[in-house]
Amino acid sequence: MAEDSGTAVIAGVRLTHPDKVLYPEQGTTKRALADYYAAVASSMLPHVRRRPITLLRCPAGRRRKCFYQRHAGSGVPPPLSEADIPGFETSGAYLYVAGIEGLIALVQMGVLEIHLWNAKVDRPDRPDRIVFDLDPGEGAGFADIAAAARTLRDVLDGMGLASFLKTTGGKGLHVVLPIARRHAWAEAKAFARGVAEAIAADAPTRYLVRQSKAERRGRIFIDYLRNDPTATAVAPYSTRARPGAPAAPPRPGGAPPPRPAQ
Repeated sequence: MAEDSGTAVIAGVRLTHPDKVLYPEQGTTKRALADYYAAVASSMLPHVRRRPITLLRCPAGRRRKCFYQRHAGSGVPPPLSEADIPGFETSGAYLYVAGIEGLIALVQMGVLEIHLWNAKVDRPDRPDRIVFDLDPGEGAGFADIAAAARTLRDVLDGMGLASFLKTTGGKGLHVVLPIARRHAWAEAKAFARGVAEAIAADAPTRYLVRQSKAERRGRIFIDYLRNDPTATAVAPYSTRARPGAPAAPPRPGGAPPPRPAQ
């Protein structure tokens, strides 16, 4: 890392104001955040590389104004890549990360959260993963969420489908199912809905698939709705713009299985 009085260079990317505090509770600086992403890049990039991304930017830090961005525009550092998505051209080019330089460029932009599509820029019409978001209602604890994750993964295992588990940096968990790029979005979503509804029907006092918060008390919402085009889920290893600077790594024992044939 090279630096002068007002900049630092990490993974070949120039950071301005590296000592700016982004997480005031911990005093976590822009430089420290860049160092974190440099350290996890080899584990994170296989999940993130070449996927359209939605970013939560907090240039002045977590407690100040934050905003979402998914399209290229002025002020985007050169290490970030851009792609036009067929069917969404009028919205503008989408951003994606191609390598470690892109991750560090996100830090330069003040990005505190990275959210991913379930497809890649070369085949945006064919998802390569399905995400189930397990969201606890009031009164449901982590043991309940963990049990839901085990149940869901057991169901998928019973179909011969290998999934992995990741945290979200919040209260919930994600079960991620890599799939071959043979299916349209509607097929992937229909499959996810069918699995979620079957689990909820088998244990209706523990699980539900409706979004109603009033009905969610003491139960786990199995959210299959992240399986639409442009819908996103927080990236593995991404930080969150929340107190404590939490991150969203895969859970031990829930490592990604080998990628299926494309």
